Amino acid sequence: MSASRERILARVRAAVADAPEAPESARDYLESHTSDDPAEILDLLHENLADYRAIVHRATEAELPALIAELLDTRSARSVVVPDGLPEAWLADTTAEQRTDDGPLTPYELDAIDAVVTGCALAIAETGTIVLDAGPGQGRRALTLVPDLHICVVRAPGQIVASVPQAMPRIDPTRPLTWISGPSATSDIELDRVEGVHGPRTLEVVLLRD
Repeated sequence: MSASRERILARVRAAVADAPEAPESARDYLESHTSDDPAEILDLLHENLADYRAIVHRATEAELPALIAELLDTRSARSVVVPDGLPEAWLADTTAEQRTDDGPLTPYELDAIDAVVTGCALAIAETGTIVLDAGPGQGRRALTLVPDLHICVVRAPGQIVASVPQAMPRIDPTRPLTWISGPSATSDIELDRVEGVHGPRTLEVVLLRD
């Protein structure tokens, strides 16, 4: 350590030597600002997802295959990447070419695929956020960042929590986490919004009711 640095640090220590100890931080904050009613939490998630410009749908398990096929067809998606562990029934009705991530797919191959369909780890109602952790049915991060269309299925109520504090105990910090709040977007200094720069241009979310 240089002599100059040591002199500066010595002055700092002397200046704070008689300072009172910092008070202990309060930990009595609310864990959630939402009631425990699953229907209210689901409606709040729907509202906040839409506020972030995600396109939100609701479906039952029986309705899901037809809905996914319709969404892919509406977006003219001719190919879709299928993460390992995604339920086969979800894509049973689609005519789009289904690509698996065997190999794995290169960035160039992913860029040529129109869409990806995934599940999620959980969703946070108060922030309108979907969390992916590369678990079964989600795939590695590149699968959900390169294709232009991401269709994400969220199971309700099992995968929905009200708040971030409620989400943290359910998240494994050692896994590769991706937090998604709407489609990828950015803006310049004049606030001209451009979507699809850092990830999918379109995010379709299906709230799957048990």
